[in-house]
Amino acid sequence: MKITKLTTYRLAPRWMFLKIETDAGITGWGEPVIEGKARSVEAAVHEFEPYLIGQDPSRINDLWQVMYRGGFYRGGAILMSAIAGIDQALWDIKGKALGVPVYELLGGLVRDKMKMYSWVGGDRPADVIADIKRLREGGFDTFKMNGSEEMGLIDSAAKVDAAVGRIAEIRAAFGFDIEFGIDFHGRIGAPMAKVMLRELEPYRPLFVEEPVLAEQDETYARLAAHTSIPLAAGERMYSRFEFKRVFQGGGLSIVQPDLSHAGGITECMKIAGMAEAYDVALAPHCPLGPIALAACLQVDFVSHNAVLQEQSMGIHYNKGGELLDYVLNKDDFHIEGGYILPLPKPGLGVEVDEARVIEASKTAPDWRNPLWRHADGSVAEW
Repeated sequence: MKITKLTTYRLAPRWMFLKIETDAGITGWGEPVIEGKARSVEAAVHEFEPYLIGQDPSRINDLWQVMYRGGFYRGGAILMSAIAGIDQALWDIKGKALGVPVYELLGGLVRDKMKMYSWVGGDRPADVIADIKRLREGGFDTFKMNGSEEMGLIDSAAKVDAAVGRIAEIRAAFGFDIEFGIDFHGRIGAPMAKVMLRELEPYRPLFVEEPVLAEQDETYARLAAHTSIPLAAGERMYSRFEFKRVFQGGGLSIVQPDLSHAGGITECMKIAGMAEAYDVALAPHCPLGPIALAACLQVDFVSHNAVLQEQSMGIHYNKGGELLDYVLNKDDFHIEGGYILPLPKPGLGVEVDEARVIEASKTAPDWRNPLWRHADGSVAEW
């Protein structure tokens, strides 16, 4: 079997799918994208074509190394996301060729069902309580929300009180019948992170995500020593080599590699194993589409330290496209009581509605995250 063609499709709301074809008639699907940089990743995917066309798709490890090492310059959001989607599609082909789900090729199930959580609120958190009530009716009991709006390196007590007040309202409304993580999106610098973590402790969030930017990872250990709240990060780390420094430095309780950003299934299996060796939990980042989620689930179901899986049903970014819009086997993605069962079909377990993908790709928007500024006009972290 040989690889014959790679085709990319940019789609609403902010996704990109990749189809890899073979001369045996077996096709694989992946989801290579950086949100807001889809065209850059698309170009990188097609720049890998000379390394892939005519090659045996079953040699996933070799092709991964060729893409990673063959071009001298390596790593980073764009290249690793391109590799990630290609890697997903190669695993999809291999599973389909052998007639088994990818998790069987990775050693088989380590659990019977996987705990899922849902986003509530938007970029500027509001109406969170109403969202939680709605999603609880659907069986969810675990959530994640943005923790703050813009916050300066040193900011006011009023800003802190506003952020903490929203969390207090959630606990007052639901008590400890629900669990929730708080995502600071790197919007807070280390000086204010210390203050926020102290003020949030009485409300016992499940975790605080990206309390500071990934490039400030040396502060994780200091922040962790200051709080009992588990700290999480990893969506803006792209290889085991970046995670290596974080594990050595300490401070994180949960790592969140993204299967569409951090080198795909091949690389994230290694990151998951490294995390387990440091007694760190795994909760893959996935505010993306169905192929990305399916890839995450393949790793979740074989990783003992996987504790939570993000998914994007109803997330505030979904304008013009929802998680299952391009999926034929929607029932396989059914979430009950906050859990999902292993996807049963061969490969990644996604039957892509290719006709709908082709049609939707003709009018795909170029999604961009908003540009925020502080009151003084300087650029703020989004």
